[in-house]
Amino acid sequence: MRSIIFGTDWGEDCDDVVALRVLCRSVKEEKINLIGVVINDAIDYSASSLEGFLNKEGVYNVPIGIDKSGANFGSHPTYQIKLSEFSKNYKSNDDAENGIRLYRRLLANAKGKVEILEVGFLQVLAGLLESEGDDISSLTGVELVKEKVEKVWCMAGKWHEDGGREYNFSRTSVACKASYVICEKCPVPITFLGWEIGNSVISGSKLDKNDYLYQALYDHGSENGRSSWDPMTALLAVIGDEEKAGYDYVVGTACVEAENGKNHFTPSSDGMHKYVIKKFDDIYYQNQLDDIIKSDI
Repeated sequence: MRSIIFGTDWGEDCDDVVALRVLCRSVKEEKINLIGVVINDAIDYSASSLEGFLNKEGVYNVPIGIDKSGANFGSHPTYQIKLSEFSKNYKSNDDAENGIRLYRRLLANAKGKVEILEVGFLQVLAGLLESEGDDISSLTGVELVKEKVEKVWCMAGKWHEDGGREYNFSRTSVACKASYVICEKCPVPITFLGWEIGNSVISGSKLDKNDYLYQALYDHGSENGRSSWDPMTALLAVIGDEEKAGYDYVVGTACVEAENGKNHFTPSSDGMHKYVIKKFDDIYYQNQLDDIIKSDI
């Protein structure tokens, strides 16, 4: 079974919660093994609300790491307080492991290859790549990723326009620099799902009003559904194949300007990067997601 580490900016937006349901349903169907979650947008109740959601989904004892300095991204709780009531092991962010250390520990202890699914800001993953050997592993971050990571699936970029500035790449100076590092230093393939793919696909509009996922969307102000950037990337990672997931793709080399987060892409047959293009109309992807996340009450 494929193992996935999930990176998320578990902050103001709610498409992260929809994405986590996609993953939890896939865990329960034994399609993937979710071996850890790393939060890269630290706000009040981040760790406790994420564990609370996992517990409600029936997916237990998943280790959670966090970048406590991620608070500089400026998010505030919307749905987190209610979900925190269902937490057991993470009563505050202080109970969560440092995100970079969790990455290093999970990779060092992995028996086989691991895949990373990142739908948030990239500073923790960049920190992993720039890390030195330590008490967990003598390998540097780049060496550890090269040895233990099969692939990275990433929600980021505006690939329909050269020089596009997408939120995850460009929200802050930290985000810009981290995005540059990822494109320059990651030694394994990365597939990007850009803003233009998920923006017009609305998922979550058919949830039962007694569903705690509906409540999270409602608290965010998205009771009629939300753009599907993160859940589409999660489903792409679960399927594990761009074409089977319903996408064409462009192969080449991505780069991000460290000063401003603008993205560029140079097509080439031997490139390490891809970005996906939808094969079908939006309703195809919406129906896929709504069928997976439908309420089970």
